[in-house]
Amino acid sequence: MTTPTTTTTTPVQSPETVDTDGGDHDRFAHYCRKADITRALVTGEAITALCGKKWVPTRDPSRYPICPTCAERKAAGWKL
Repeated sequence: MTTPTTTTTTPVQSPETVDTDGGDHDRFAHYCRKADITRALVTGEAITALCGKKWVPTRDPSRYPICPTCAERKAAGWKL
């Protein structure tokens, strides 16, 4: 007796790319490593946020709302 086998293919969807060059991401506070923030403040190097935004932090992040992409990825368990 033979057993029927079924093959199921699951489509793989790549994550959406977020446009971080348009300027809208400058209006948000982003999640990134604390050590990276400290290094960037001292050396002036650009750092990368959880959403992919690259910038040199110079402003007080408490004055801005949290980036929705960073918040979504952090809630999903993403880590830097």
